[in-house]
Amino acid sequence: MNKYELLTIFNASLSDEQKDAVVDKYVSLIEKDGGKLLGLNKWGVKKLAYPINYKNEGYYVLFNFEANENIPAKLNGLMNIDEAVMRSLCLRLEA
Repeated sequence: MNKYELLTIFNASLSDEQKDAVVDKYVSLIEKDGGKLLGLNKWGVKKLAYPINYKNEGYYVLFNFEANENIPAKLNGLMNIDEAVMRSLCLRLEA
């Protein structure tokens, strides 16, 4: 299993319950496919360097997890069609 870091910017206009629900959705997706969550850092709402979809703020969340090599592609595919996700980047960490 490889270690990964996933930084996601969610829409800041979501309510607190919606933010928690969308984060829990991706955590359960990682764990459902045999991955293991190593850390979850909710950075909160931050000002963006440039507007994304006419929005100037985003809710940043950093996921650290261990998983098989197929899970990041699956996460990227789901995040690309999720309206709550503004941007995401998944990187494999070196051993």
